[in-house]
Amino acid sequence: MTAMKHYKTAPEDRISLSHKVIYGFGAFVNNLLAAAIGGMAIVLNLGLGMNPALVGLLGALPRLTDAITDPLMGYISDHTRTRWGRRRPYIFIGAIVAGVVFALLWQLPRGQSDNYYFWFFLIGSFIFYLGYTVFATPWVALGYELTPDYHERTRLMGVQNFMGQLAYVVSPWFLLMMQADYFDDIVDGAAYLAIAIAVLVIAIGILPAIFLRERFKHPPPREELVGEGEEVESVGQALKKNIIDFINGFITTLKVSPFMKLCAATFLVFNGFMLVSSFQFYVIIYYVFGGDQELGAEYAGWSGTVGAVSTFCVIFLVTWLSTKIGKRRTFFIAISISMFGYALKWVCYNPEIPWLLLVPAPFMAFGLGALFTLMGSMIADVCDLDELETYQRREGMFGSIYWWVVKLGMALALAGGGFLLNATGFDVELNGNQTERAIFLMRLFDVLVPFVCSGLAIWAVYAFPITEETEHEIRLQLERRRGEPAVNGREAGSELASGEPATDSGNA
Repeated sequence: MTAMKHYKTAPEDRISLSHKVIYGFGAFVNNLLAAAIGGMAIVLNLGLGMNPALVGLLGALPRLTDAITDPLMGYISDHTRTRWGRRRPYIFIGAIVAGVVFALLWQLPRGQSDNYYFWFFLIGSFIFYLGYTVFATPWVALGYELTPDYHERTRLMGVQNFMGQLAYVVSPWFLLMMQADYFDDIVDGAAYLAIAIAVLVIAIGILPAIFLRERFKHPPPREELVGEGEEVESVGQALKKNIIDFINGFITTLKVSPFMKLCAATFLVFNGFMLVSSFQFYVIIYYVFGGDQELGAEYAGWSGTVGAVSTFCVIFLVTWLSTKIGKRRTFFIAISISMFGYALKWVCYNPEIPWLLLVPAPFMAFGLGALFTLMGSMIADVCDLDELETYQRREGMFGSIYWWVVKLGMALALAGGGFLLNATGFDVELNGNQTERAIFLMRLFDVLVPFVCSGLAIWAVYAFPITEETEHEIRLQLERRRGEPAVNGREAGSELASGEPATDSGNA
């Protein structure tokens, strides 16, 4: 590793802890809605008797529209001009719409056919996800622009990732809440729980729109300016121009090499984990505990708890380490540690010493804990590079495509996981008497798939070009172009915002 230059975060570039927490509320809402709509879907089967295959379709079909609505919402947000900014109006409206529709979605009428419930929920889900997109896409984009500082971006993403994880602490209890004695049945419980979730979503989802301020309330001027004498376009011409502009912007975004490296790395780390997420439970139950589902589920639960707690610690550690050695190097270290954790499963998932299965969990937590802390910060850096080259601020487009890649990969991973399990030869009828080949392949896939995917992710990010030094130079060029005054002695060639000499130990 070569020596690094470090730049001190200027006071005016810092985001207060209260504002970081307020932005983090958006992550909590985002993850809470995603976890709730998926986790509560079991009510359609257990409470209303719907065919499980139809329930599965209801989870998949509405997400197909994300391929269009996510980038479209990103484009709209990037090109919006209002007195309140480009992001905040949509965050405010989207939180309210998503909350209200979510509550209505679970007020399910009784005594109807599967066909009725399918169309009721499908149409309602389309409307819900549209409101969800109106909230989530501008919220993601807002985070990319809240600060121009290389390190403060990572601190912001660390806080929002921490708060987003809190939703996954709460969501596993939803099924138990819906089955509480004071409800008539699980359907009644879902109706009241949905209202409670909706109230929470609206109450805290609008806070980023109220209390945060955008750095770019209007899109920056393009290199090519419209002439004063140019004729006013008709509605049809304007619509056609916007459609062409959207398509060109979408294609241009996909051609930004550093961004695609981050998308590839995320796809590999996250979806390599998701692809075999169910394998862990099968290996624990059928290999470690010989088919004892109750004992296996208990230990799997403890392993998940250890992993969740470890993830919170990882977020703090990764955020701190990134300010010392940079984002790319921190990514390498964190993902390597997670790979060590995956490899440990081959040894620690041991029928002779069952408690050892808890050991890999803290190491594996470095994967997802680091991923969604560092990737958001690195995409914010890419947005600066993109503005330098295109004269546009397109945080919405970058954020929408990135998260669409995540959602698409997750859908493919969940579908592929079933095929992968079938390929092992697993037979549920055999219970604890699975063949040696099936057990071996389950263990092998459980370790090898996320291990290899994580290694490929390191390779994808290895050539990521934006370092702390290059980001500093990009920022200087952008500020000169915008005509912004130098602050605290920040000028071309300076190595610290305060004018101090650079050090290799870092100055966060």
